[in-house]
Amino acid sequence: MSTWVYILKRLLSAVPILFIVSLISFFLIRLSPVDPLAQLKLNPSISQETIQKETQRLGLDKPIIVQYGLWLKNFLKGNMGYCTDNTKVSTKIKGRILNTLLLSVFVIFFSWIIAIPLGVIAAINYNSFFDRMLTLLSSIGMAIPSFFFAILMLLFARYTGLFPMGGLESVNFNEMSLFAKIVDILWHLALPVFVLTTISLSSLARQMRANLLDVLNSEYVKFAYAKGLSKNKVIIKHALRNALNPIITLLGFEFAGLLSGAALTEYVFQYPGLGKLILEAVMQSDINLVMASLMIGAFMLIAGNILADILLKLTDPRVRV
Repeated sequence: MSTWVYILKRLLSAVPILFIVSLISFFLIRLSPVDPLAQLKLNPSISQETIQKETQRLGLDKPIIVQYGLWLKNFLKGNMGYCTDNTKVSTKIKGRILNTLLLSVFVIFFSWIIAIPLGVIAAINYNSFFDRMLTLLSSIGMAIPSFFFAILMLLFARYTGLFPMGGLESVNFNEMSLFAKIVDILWHLALPVFVLTTISLSSLARQMRANLLDVLNSEYVKFAYAKGLSKNKVIIKHALRNALNPIITLLGFEFAGLLSGAALTEYVFQYPGLGKLILEAVMQSDINLVMASLMIGAFMLIAGNILADILLKLTDPRVRV
């Protein structure tokens, strides 16, 4: 089966999954005790007539199943609806999703390019000082909540002044040259990327170390040594490729997990990403905005799994797609 046919089949099989995710998510949101019009109802200057019109505009006066049917119909047409503040959902998401993807790409790149070599070195030098230190530091990294680590880094930025305390752009961003704009964005990305990369690479490094240790103790690796192959050739050509397979399968979950895992970090740093937007939408029970964000997250998970399967095929010819 060709790779393109496989991708097409996976996308088609994802349709019922997306439908079930949307159905469950919609009903859970609508059955929650949060009122989307709570802020309007608490405002004494807003008349009951205005609140009733907003209820009708958002379709909240209809049965839940009818509301879901209307949402699904509009979503399939590419219409994500309107937020509770009467702005288009697509308008709000458009800029935010690019910011989140930018953050995710940096985090995945740095966490993988750092974690895999650390795990390999620790496995080769098992029970050494480096191995013990990596185990200790990775345990600390996995134990620290991302939002708490983000607050610590925010305090570091506050007292040192070395990094901006939030956002993605400086106040005078529009007046900068192209090169200065790129540097400014990277400067604002530094702390959020550092926080999320540290949390991510801690688990990846431990996983890589454990996988390689298992492979190094396998019979075929011992046989390769017995044939007289050098240590580097055995590790790189035989052991490392097999140890990478379980790590690659985690790529899809990590890609989608950054969307939810980065929400609190984005909120702390006031980073204009999709995670922060979802968190605010859930707190306000903004149905259309939450649903659109959840569907994007589900699609990211499916896309990440397809990418992981393709990478598995490239690293291990025995894997069939």
